[in-house]
Amino acid sequence: MEVLRITDLPPEPLAAAAQFHGEVVATLPHDADLLLVFPPADHTQREWRAAAVAALARAHAPRRINAVASDSDAGIASALAYLSGAAGITGQYLPLDDAGAGTVLPSAA
Repeated sequence: MEVLRITDLPPEPLAAAAQFHGEVVATLPHDADLLLVFPPADHTQREWRAAAVAALARAHAPRRINAVASDSDAGIASALAYLSGAAGITGQYLPLDDAGAGTVLPSAA
């Protein structure tokens, strides 16, 4: 699985989506499964990123395309190792939490 880091997108979601589709999509390699790595972002970026990755995965099947949002090399490496061995997973956008999920709370009985 090839890793492609997405950098220098504008902070505004519509402008970021336009730049991604206009500049990045045209340069994607066409011969390997891909892990796109976006920088961490707030909730305003989630929907367009998830939609873009899902659309790319459908358009390029059976090639697998997934994405993560992280700036941690260890987190990205872990996601890459997992996704490389998970042949059925494609079209997913996974924001990574390098700080951990926090304390697990018991469910109400």
